Amino acid sequence: MITLEDWALIRRLAAEGVPKSRIAERLGISRTTVIKAVNSSVPPRYERTPGPTSFTVVEPRVRELLAQTPDMPATVLAERVGWTGSIRWFSDNVKRLRPEHRPVDPADRLTWAAGDVAQCDLWFPPRKIPLEDGTAKLLPVLVITAAHSRFVTGRMIPTRKTEDLLLGSWELIKQLGRVPRRLIWDNEPGIGRGQRRAEGVASFMGTLATKLVLLPPKDPESKGVVERRNGWFETSFMPGRTFESPADFNGQFTDWLGRANARVVRTTKAAPIELIDVDRAAMLPLPPIPLHLGWRNRIRLGRDYYVRVDTNDYSVDPTLIGRIVDVTADLERIRVRVEGRIVTDHVRVWARGTTVTDPAHVEAAGWLRKQFQQPRLAVAAGDDLVRDLRDYDRAFGIHHTDGII
Repeated sequence: MITLEDWALIRRLAAEGVPKSRIAERLGISRTTVIKAVNSSVPPRYERTPGPTSFTVVEPRVRELLAQTPDMPATVLAERVGWTGSIRWFSDNVKRLRPEHRPVDPADRLTWAAGDVAQCDLWFPPRKIPLEDGTAKLLPVLVITAAHSRFVTGRMIPTRKTEDLLLGSWELIKQLGRVPRRLIWDNEPGIGRGQRRAEGVASFMGTLATKLVLLPPKDPESKGVVERRNGWFETSFMPGRTFESPADFNGQFTDWLGRANARVVRTTKAAPIELIDVDRAAMLPLPPIPLHLGWRNRIRLGRDYYVRVDTNDYSVDPTLIGRIVDVTADLERIRVRVEGRIVTDHVRVWARGTTVTDPAHVEAAGWLRKQFQQPRLAVAAGDDLVRDLRDYDRAFGIHHTDGII
């Protein structure tokens, strides 16, 4: 085999028109070698003929195990085949063989018709948000993306529970102005998994007249539009920002989405704001009836005069102790009603395990407690309480003959 320098010299001399026989004579090699060098487009290199190694002996058994269990760890494979050599060498060879035994999962090119699909997902911003009690927490952001136009809506919500997921979904669908014909979710516990739907989800979808699609495991492509937006938020929205509260986050995020939806998307070659009207035209109308969503509970108000929503307690007018009250909550407010009349209204707290008290309720409770502790005056019996005994005889049907006792 000629050297790399000889190969380069041969090709240079041949390009200058020097006859191949003269090149062979000058370098002391055969004319056939010169012809091969001129015809070769890659430099010569030494390739050692592969021979048997210590792994060759166990390779058939390793292939057999990988055919049965493609994801079996290399350490377990080494134990099963009785390998006693270098685990690093063994792992490198397993890594080489594994792709041949892993099942193939092709991904189709998906197209999204106007008005057909909106993809839903939860994005967790990598920054804790300050809450009312001085703590900070990673909070979920519900994101809904219209697949055809790529129009994005989103807002931060307090929890991943069904009540807040449905409240957030309704708020974002109202921002779209119409209802997509299908809502795609992966296996989010607050929405459903497999054939199971979380309580209230079926009625929500039925009221919207839309179809819920829960994706099977290992199907990221079917929700790739919204998941790519989540990664975009972390690189384009989050850097350099600070947030004082969830409300501050939602304000900044909504403002940024207004500008983001005006940017041209590479795959559609148009801005979402330019395509959303076409998307909306093919969607379903919003339901004509109001949706009863959120946290709901009916209880008899106890002496403690507090009601619980999620993990927080809220005070109620203590004059209603012993009465049946209806407790409702949305993403912003906590309201308590008696016979349809609002008697208590609190701002919803996003911190966990806190107690919210209205000073007026404490004052009213103190006054009621003082009245309860006052001694009760006894009422003196008067002569007017004496009753004719014959009234009892008539009540029991006893009749007396005059003169007979």
